[in-house]
Amino acid sequence: VQLQASGGGLVQAGDSLTLSCAVSGGTVGRYTMGWFRQAPGKEREFVAAHGWSGNKKVTESVKGRFTISRDIAKNTVYLQMNSLESEDTAVYYCAATTVIWGWVTRENSYTNWGQGTLVTVSS
Repeated sequence: VQLQASGGGLVQAGDSLTLSCAVSGGTVGRYTMGWFRQAPGKEREFVAAHGWSGNKKVTESVKGRFTISRDIAKNTVYLQMNSLESEDTAVYYCAATTVIWGWVTRENSYTNWGQGTLVTVSS
């Protein structure tokens, strides 16, 4: 399966942005889809996941601000980001896995990755 992330850009603190991850070569409904991010000088970290059965999970630091969703008809997963903060500045990656739900926050659980899209939040 191939993943194409898009939607990044330069925004101001407090703004909203929606990232998209288009899936090809597979059906988004058959994978757990995850979003990760890597800030400058930091390791890549888990942001959110959408399970093939509909489960959702977001990391604590973005809870209440970020929402993950999917459109099966469009074979696309989204990350809606509201109330953006300078700390959200990072390259955002989408990824796919078939691993059990309990492991979806682990980077090494994911077998397919998109190329990343840069989100820069100015304060």
